[in-house]
Amino acid sequence: MKHLTLAAAFTMLAVPAFAGQCPADMAAIDEAMATAQLSEAEMAEVKALRAEGEEQHAAGDHEASVETLAEAKAMLGIE
Repeated sequence: MKHLTLAAAFTMLAVPAFAGQCPADMAAIDEAMATAQLSEAEMAEVKALRAEGEEQHAAGDHEASVETLAEAKAMLGIE
């Protein structure tokens, strides 16, 4: 029972960490898109991923948002 309570506590603490990361990731993506050397198709995919990540963030699904935004960041070559 103690392990379950501890796991729940860690999960509750991790959600705000993801929530705070989403806006920073979106800002980094926006900044990188301004100078990115991508094809139209690649840029469209980055924009779609960024929009999806923002929607997930707004819906409270921060873990999914971080993962989606990470895909966009990888396409742009940023960490």
